[in-house]
Amino acid sequence: MDRAEKAAAVAELKQTFSEVGVVVITRNLGLTVAQSTVLRTKMREAGAAYRVSKNKLAKIALDGTDYESLGDLLTGPVGLASSVDPVAAAKVVVEFAKTTDKFEIVGGGMGATKLDVEGVKALATLPSLDELRAKIVGLIVAPATKLATITQAPAAQLARVLAAYAEKEAA
Repeated sequence: MDRAEKAAAVAELKQTFSEVGVVVITRNLGLTVAQSTVLRTKMREAGAAYRVSKNKLAKIALDGTDYESLGDLLTGPVGLASSVDPVAAAKVVVEFAKTTDKFEIVGGGMGATKLDVEGVKALATLPSLDELRAKIVGLIVAPATKLATITQAPAAQLARVLAAYAEKEAA
């Protein structure tokens, strides 16, 4: 990797760190290509990204960002999982770590807050941004649905009574 490629990699990482809501650092202890592909696919589906980077370049990219405190976690073969949604990357990483012993969570960060392994696992248990939006929409729509049901009930009862009289007269 020449100097220009390194500078481009650092710039790309720095941009990623400035845009994301969470960064999770993982240690890869011999993942196969198939396992790595499965992990990256799951990350993409969740709206997250996973990349392996040289620790020195990642430390340089961390300077001046909210995730600067994560530099000491970058030792050995590590990968960086990140997402704009603060929960997406953590959920995928925690679920994937349950499936293999060659993948472990080192820690992470959410903005300026540094997270340990338990913090990342706790973050993964929270509902995602889309789930929270669905709950809010459901709460907003529920009163309107109940109101419509209540206002239609008397008319429906009246229609059933009239239908019963019509059937009685016809018989």
